[in-house]
Amino acid sequence: MKLPFQRRGLFNPATIREDLSAGLVLGIQSIPDGLACGLLAMVNPVYGLYSYMTAVFTGAFFTSSVFTSVQATSTMALIIANVPAVTQAQSPNIPLFTLAVLTGVLMLTAGLFKLGSLVRFVPNSVMVGFINAVALLIVLGQLDSFTGYQSTGPNRVVRAFDISRNFDQIHVPTLVIGVLTIILILTLEQTRLNALGMVVAIFFASLVVPLAGADKVQLARDVANIPNSLPTPILPSLQLVPDLLISALALTFVGLVQGAGISASIPNPDGHSPDASGDFVGQGVAGIVAGLFQGMPVGSSMSATSLVVAAGARSRLANIFAGVVIALSIVFFGRLVGLIAMPALAGLLIVIGFRTLKLSQLTNVWKTGLTQQVVMLITFIACLLISLQYAVLIGVGLAMLLFVNRNSNQVRVVAWQLEPGQLPREVAPPKEVPGGQVTILVPYGSLFYAAAPVFNEQLPKVTEDSRYAVIILSLRSETELGSTFLGVLNQYGEALRQQKSLLMLAGVAPTIKQQLARTGMLRSLGRDNVFLCDSIIGQSLQEAIDAAETWIAARSEP
Repeated sequence: MKLPFQRRGLFNPATIREDLSAGLVLGIQSIPDGLACGLLAMVNPVYGLYSYMTAVFTGAFFTSSVFTSVQATSTMALIIANVPAVTQAQSPNIPLFTLAVLTGVLMLTAGLFKLGSLVRFVPNSVMVGFINAVALLIVLGQLDSFTGYQSTGPNRVVRAFDISRNFDQIHVPTLVIGVLTIILILTLEQTRLNALGMVVAIFFASLVVPLAGADKVQLARDVANIPNSLPTPILPSLQLVPDLLISALALTFVGLVQGAGISASIPNPDGHSPDASGDFVGQGVAGIVAGLFQGMPVGSSMSATSLVVAAGARSRLANIFAGVVIALSIVFFGRLVGLIAMPALAGLLIVIGFRTLKLSQLTNVWKTGLTQQVVMLITFIACLLISLQYAVLIGVGLAMLLFVNRNSNQVRVVAWQLEPGQLPREVAPPKEVPGGQVTILVPYGSLFYAAAPVFNEQLPKVTEDSRYAVIILSLRSETELGSTFLGVLNQYGEALRQQKSLLMLAGVAPTIKQQLARTGMLRSLGRDNVFLCDSIIGQSLQEAIDAAETWIAARSEP
């Protein structure tokens, strides 16, 4: 089995200059961004920087997408911040590293088992509610560092209200640095600096701190030690796996959904769309490596991927070089990184939070209908008020319930009327099975277990007048039937037999015939009453009709 870079080439010699330039932009921009992500996760900011370095480098070798940048993301950081075992751990943070490896293993497993298609079952209403709640949480979660006031409360919403009631305790120099950072980011990004304007803004705002004599403004070195060395490997703790499993599942779900969105929206240089499952593999390997080298859980980053593409990336070399740039920055400029002001990082995250808000998507979902509105609101409120890892699982549960409910209620049974020389005409099925006649029924929609009762209610009722009748059920569109649906067919066939009538199945796939044989239904229905489908549309149905008419005619003879 060839790896992605072996199939498509590690880099194109003709585009090395563009790739190195794009990698330099992403690498430099990732330094304050990685620290901010660690801050958002409420862990040592340097762990965020380590995860950026290892994941963007490793992921470049294994993702199906040429351009996908694998990093710690703000959404995943918020989930980490809700894991007490991680946020209250000592240094080194073994639970954090274990969580990163465990999440990577789950992502890798999902990729190897080709589960990339499963993310399409997540309704848009769930994702819009989740993404916008995360955006708001990013903003609210930085208000302490932004204002210099240590708020209290059970969640970020309550703590934000606590700050609003204690304006007199806000540290003005800290607030000024935060506001200055936001202004500089928004201004410098409009210049030729583009994405690097964010980096310049943070370092310039941090430089103002000693010049203004604001010695009480918190710096990165006050929160954690920023070493001038690369991380050494640390093994995860298997004993912590049971306690971290739910958090890892939530992180895996978020990371895979984000990755699938990138896979679908950013094509490879050859014009083909990347394979979502292949990107899952890349994210998983990168997550395992990040955890082994003192990093946070990681996933595909839309903002980083968009940045490296906009900066001119042409091959995987751009992300590889970005990882090298981060590593060199840690080795040669680690102490300078420690001088970054914490309100400057908070200002950066506030900008990211507001840019993550998707108000237009909120409006579109709201216009869709009541069901979508309720699902979006439940997801949004759950994310704000309870631990995000559980809110994510609630969103997944809502997605499953919505899918089951929608498919189970969309089953429709129609009757076909056939006239010689004419195409079939769809009509409503009769209320009762007419005696001495052939009735053709065709179901539309999914026939899985939850839909079986809805299907059963639409079948014509079997009465004492339903003698010598034949019901032909066309199943050409089905390849497998669940046990619940087979139970409905068995009961209906038995009811018809008690009135000396028959149930015939037309357009039956070989897999369904095997199910009927294994369950004994083929014997009770009668092998001659089951007609296999073939490549000629309608032939199986016509054979069933001929057999049904012959059977009825034989019983109507004197």
